[in-house]
Amino acid sequence: MKQQEKTSLERLKGRWYIHLTNFPMWLKGNRTNPTFNYTIQEKNGIVGLTDEVIFVKNDKKKAIRGFDTPLNSENTKFEWRGNGWMKILKSRWQILHSTEKWAIIYFEKTLFTPEGYDIIARNETLSDELLIVIDAKLKELKIDNLENIR
Repeated sequence: MKQQEKTSLERLKGRWYIHLTNFPMWLKGNRTNPTFNYTIQEKNGIVGLTDEVIFVKNDKKKAIRGFDTPLNSENTKFEWRGNGWMKILKSRWQILHSTEKWAIIYFEKTLFTPEGYDIIARNETLSDELLIVIDAKLKELKIDNLENIR
């Protein structure tokens, strides 16, 4: 995988909407409207991202919370560890491409999830023009089989 330019944690902070994915949790249809919500926090002397994944299940808003520790100085590779009873769970993910408006995320296989990709964006809807740009980048990176979930 290509390494990407340095990304500031400040640039990642805030809400990101998941638009395209091959992650089974979002494709089953019983969890909808997923967003990643990041805030910058120091934990055990490490500056990283507090990570809250918010989605709707059975007409109720649910959340999965954790902390993303940067694994490189470019802030493009992270290890997520869950909070509470999910503290035993961890996963690694990285940013393959990002702009101010959208990004391509790759996540590694875990005991509970396959490897895969998410296309996230700041806006809840994507313009046709932006979808063309995203599609071109996915082809360049040889990423396919993603489904639109918005």
